[in-house]
Amino acid sequence: MRASSGPDAWRLRRRTGRAMLLLVRARLLIAFVPLRYWRGSLGLAGEAQPDPEARRLAVHVLRASNRLPGKTLCLPQAMALSALLRRARMPHALVIAARPSSYRGEGDRLHAWVEQGGERVIGDLPGPWTETFRVGG
Repeated sequence: MRASSGPDAWRLRRRTGRAMLLLVRARLLIAFVPLRYWRGSLGLAGEAQPDPEARRLAVHVLRASNRLPGKTLCLPQAMALSALLRRARMPHALVIAARPSSYRGEGDRLHAWVEQGGERVIGDLPGPWTETFRVGG
């Protein structure tokens, strides 16, 4: 259901706008600040169960990434969603993984996603992947 006007429409637009700001912040962090300084802001430990609200927030992140100039890769998207989930106090894990060397000719070498209760909320890209970094969840 799409709200075209009224308070619900503005609430949804604010969520997408917040996601846009978080995506820009994530892009800047990745470009200019070493990971060791911001990795503590990723993920949220706790018993994570799949939550439909997490998927709704992921839609706002994807919508925001389509509205920004340039290409927004998987890591900034995962970071932005992680920030939104942390703000909502929803446990989740942010995962960064590498494709095994025998499969590297098939596409991206690195990938990031957010999962909740073992289900990927954003960044569901077929593998195989070898996890190199996991925080939260």
